[in-house]
Amino acid sequence: MANPVKLIKNGIIDENPTFMQVIGMCPTLAVTSSAINGLGMGLAATAVLICSNIFVSLLRKIIPDTVRIPCFIVVIATFVTIIEFVLKAYVPSLYASLGLFIPLIVVNCLILARAEAFASKNGPIASAFDGIGMGLGFTIALGSMGLIREFIGSGTAFGITVLPEAFPRTLLFVMAPGAFFTLACMMAVLNNFKNKKA
Repeated sequence: MANPVKLIKNGIIDENPTFMQVIGMCPTLAVTSSAINGLGMGLAATAVLICSNIFVSLLRKIIPDTVRIPCFIVVIATFVTIIEFVLKAYVPSLYASLGLFIPLIVVNCLILARAEAFASKNGPIASAFDGIGMGLGFTIALGSMGLIREFIGSGTAFGITVLPEAFPRTLLFVMAPGAFFTLACMMAVLNNFKNKKA
């Protein structure tokens, strides 16, 4: 079995799904207008990723190759439905703000990619740690983007006002173009840091 610490570090830093692999961009750009939305979406995707990785890994020897993708999607859709019901019941405000993007986790290429590339070839424990690592990497990316956009665009952090009213707000950051700009800047900084380290 692969080293669990290495698997988690791989998902957070080396192969971060947002900044290094550039997958799962739809929720990354759409829901990161605030830190709470980013973290909520990231944690929901993490829960689905961990559970689906474990189940795909357990079923990997039973599922025929010819129908593996539809089977993976059924497994993922099952866990997305469970997470959707949990959010709707216990965190209705977050569920309302994330809206359509919760059911769209089913077709998030990050989750399907990990099921295909890792969970279908490894045991359940390694697959669980891979899900934790990739999920944390995704959550950290969405949370940090949401925090930056919210801070610059609204002067708040997690809904709490941090900048005085006199400080100018850049509303562009809480709009769609701000997502692209924030993502580009964060990717440039991280890639520069990675290249200098290498």
